[in-house]
Amino acid sequence: MSPVTSVVKRMWLLLAVSAVAIVAALGIYRLHRVFGAHEHPAVMAKAVIDVPLFNPKQVIYEVFGPAPTARIAYLDPDAHVLQLPDVPLPWSQTVTTTLPAVSVNLMAQSAADTIGCRIIVNGTVKDERSVTRPKALTFCQVTSA
Repeated sequence: MSPVTSVVKRMWLLLAVSAVAIVAALGIYRLHRVFGAHEHPAVMAKAVIDVPLFNPKQVIYEVFGPAPTARIAYLDPDAHVLQLPDVPLPWSQTVTTTLPAVSVNLMAQSAADTIGCRIIVNGTVKDERSVTRPKALTFCQVTSA
């Protein structure tokens, strides 16, 4: 018996596993190429149309009435709730934002029988309410401006 056949008899299983592994690797590589797994990623181009800048919006909150003070809570354009106890009336707060849309809210309560509120956006009154009743409570709301 020749030395080559004795090596093949001892190593046949290793050679068979190696051959199967090589054939499987080549098959997987070909399947990846068929289904596009090795293609280069798409390059994102800059948009031709630039997004226009939004004009700043000026939001003015106002609370008025005959009472000397009021409790006020309001939602600013950044969606932060601010609470102010015992604020002297008349009261006003101005906020400027560059957001494309503004949703703001204002609530006021006084110990008097009358209270009113107003929200002005860019010089236009968007909401105004007045209430007459004991311990008057009112709110103003602008959902989108």
